[in-house]
Amino acid sequence: MLAHPWNTPGAVFFACAGNPVIFVRFFSGLRRLRIPKQFRSQSQLMPIDRKPEFFKGAQLRVAIIGCGYVGLPLALRFAEAGHKVTGFDTDPNKVNMLNAGRSYIEHIPQTKIQQFVNSRHFAATTDFARLNEADAIIICVPTPLDERREPDLSYVEQTAVSIQPHLQKGQLVVLESTTYPGTTEELVLPILEKSGLRCPIAAGAENENVACDFWLAFSPEREDPGNKQFGLAQIPKVVGGVNPPSGRAAVSLYAQVVARVVPVSSARAAEMTKLLENIFRCVNIAMVNELKMLSQRMGIDIWEVIDAAATKPFGFMPFYPGPGLGGHCIPVDPYYLSWKAREYDFSTRFIELAGEVNTAMPYHVVDAIAAALNNRKKSLKSSKILILGVAYKKDVDDLRESPTLKIMQLLQQRSAQVDYNDPYFPQLHKMRHYNYEHMKSVQLNAQTIGSYDAVIVATDHSSYDYSAIVDAAKLVVDARNATRRVMRHRDKIVLC
Repeated sequence: MLAHPWNTPGAVFFACAGNPVIFVRFFSGLRRLRIPKQFRSQSQLMPIDRKPEFFKGAQLRVAIIGCGYVGLPLALRFAEAGHKVTGFDTDPNKVNMLNAGRSYIEHIPQTKIQQFVNSRHFAATTDFARLNEADAIIICVPTPLDERREPDLSYVEQTAVSIQPHLQKGQLVVLESTTYPGTTEELVLPILEKSGLRCPIAAGAENENVACDFWLAFSPEREDPGNKQFGLAQIPKVVGGVNPPSGRAAVSLYAQVVARVVPVSSARAAEMTKLLENIFRCVNIAMVNELKMLSQRMGIDIWEVIDAAATKPFGFMPFYPGPGLGGHCIPVDPYYLSWKAREYDFSTRFIELAGEVNTAMPYHVVDAIAAALNNRKKSLKSSKILILGVAYKKDVDDLRESPTLKIMQLLQQRSAQVDYNDPYFPQLHKMRHYNYEHMKSVQLNAQTIGSYDAVIVATDHSSYDYSAIVDAAKLVVDARNATRRVMRHRDKIVLC
């Protein structure tokens, strides 16, 4: 505000964003005086009046909370697009590794992290007070199941609590963690509004410009670790805001880093979209798992059947059986929706049945191992068992919800001596439901393989030489059909 005309002596007050100063014109010329600190701190916290389209701009300051399999690739993609990204994590070891330009995820190259750390487009911290520096805050924290297979939203809740004291007017907050419909509005929003800032739940054309102090949206992650065909930039991003301006803000943000953004009418619709995607896979995998067990009794090779059916150019999509479901989404998401459905007095019978079938698969594998040993006049008790692969799928260093962990537990409970090999996990550790911190990957060679009563293919890593494994092993129980091209010693192989 001008206290006097610019060309006359007198004080001119001029507030510059982030650096308020006083300009005073003396007869000798214009001089710049700083506002005293006690006044400057209040001025710095005054928000900028933003529109949702602000997030179309360059060099945004983006905060990613959770630097794991979802958060870290997203952080690097925003840095690649030229934005200033800060990764927030409660694990100081991860933070130190990232700031040193080191990667702890196999498929994320260290050189990429180093590039953006060196260019100052990416840094990591454990200091959540720095969230007040961000334009956009994206939440990428785990949403596991508890011991009763009910949603555990403690990570989401604690993250919202950590954001709330530092929330600023004009910030955009996006939840990416997979969850049940209503989480963004019913859990995250009330916590954030304890800051005194408001983001009303609204829908429809009449609310296109509803007043918001901050914006809140949900955009489900679609990360597929190890997928070399579809990277983050090529995968369309579904976005739903708790109100239209929030939706527009989130669309503007993500349009900078992905080829296509798909807006939906609400955060609840976006949350349900993610569940549909993964429940679709869960149900179809359960179907082929059940058909596999039936086919085995009928003496039919289910993998041959699936491959033959897949030649149909319409109306069929191949899904393949295995030892159970793994990963951070498919084994978990159906239970989130089933749990929420009870609130509406609705039983999701189809989904729950699929969950039962898939949950039973590790038990089926262990029974198949016991039967195969029995046919060779061996008891499972005290037998030496070598498990190949603890990762939840081939060629990744990710063992979240891996069915192999359950198979190992069941074998140990039946008094088998269990070892494992996995090129991506030289040593195991204590996990949420399992403790294998005493176990290390054994070296694979013909002598070692031949010393076990049975070798179990639980994860079909590409690096395994299956012909050599079958040659050396006394018995191979294959839960992935990884030995399909091995012609020698088929009598040693049991598919399960």
